[in-house]
Amino acid sequence: MTIRKAILFAAVLFAATPVSIALAEGDAAVGEKAFNKCKACHTAEQGGANRVGPNLHGVVGRKAGTVDGYSYSKPVKEGDVTWTEDNLDKYLTDPKGFIPGNKMAFPGIKSEDERENIIAYLKQNS
Repeated sequence: MTIRKAILFAAVLFAATPVSIALAEGDAAVGEKAFNKCKACHTAEQGGANRVGPNLHGVVGRKAGTVDGYSYSKPVKEGDVTWTEDNLDKYLTDPKGFIPGNKMAFPGIKSEDERENIIAYLKQNS
């Protein structure tokens, strides 16, 4: 087999192979500390109060806009978002870009490691 054929074969094989990209596992203990920047607006404890933002206990796997007693913006309440790890990562990166028109006044977290750690913390509390 020539090098050219080998490269073509590898390219075809790779293209036909399903690839799943998952978030790396974060560190929940580090994420708990990073969550401090979220505490001005959110709680994460079971039974915790809603503040400026909703309580985030159990957020991983929950449909967005469904915490009782919290007044969500229309785009969140009427949207079709479930808080998977991937969706949380996208939202934490750019809240206004992921759900345009939401009322969260937060610019996002640019550090991938920090987002992974916060998601691990939220996952631990879900």
